[in-house]
Amino acid sequence: MKNLNKTITIILSMMMVAFHTISPTLQINAKLAKSFETGDTVALSIEHYGNYKAGQNSLELSLGNKEAVDFKAPLKKTDQALSISEEEKVLLARLVHAEAKGEPYVGKVAVANVVINRVEHEQFPDTVKEVIYQKNAFQPVQNESIDEAADYEAENAVTEALALNNSEDKSLYFYNPDTATDEWIRTRDVTKVIGNHVFAI
Repeated sequence: MKNLNKTITIILSMMMVAFHTISPTLQINAKLAKSFETGDTVALSIEHYGNYKAGQNSLELSLGNKEAVDFKAPLKKTDQALSISEEEKVLLARLVHAEAKGEPYVGKVAVANVVINRVEHEQFPDTVKEVIYQKNAFQPVQNESIDEAADYEAENAVTEALALNNSEDKSLYFYNPDTATDEWIRTRDVTKVIGNHVFAI
């Protein structure tokens, strides 16, 4: 009987040691599982995930619905910052003035950004002037309101859009849903709405 009690005591001692050894791991796994359910951001160490890129120290995973998100980022011609001439800046400011007159300042920046994004996108011309004068691209070119001088706010909006060239906003189109007659534009994925304009990719 004594030997049985001794054996049971040893087994219980070993079980306690094992529990204390794996308990932190269980707690970590439980925390990660909870984070996966709630969509929290979790930092995963490369020490535990050796199959990820060598040289990375940690990974920030935004887990949301447990599915990868397709941002449909446009294909860029180059990773270098866009440089345009003073003449093109004036032209772009005139377009912004004509397209976004009466819109919030941030909406004017967004209109300028659409032109910049098009210049950098493989499906559009390579310069600001060519993008603006592309056939049927912008109504102010067709009705000649682009010839009107830009105001101070439109000029500032262009300057800011150029400074934010590497921003996350990759919109390629914008339209007024109350006046747009082209049904195709309404099929594009909306990125944001500012004032009377819907921006899309």
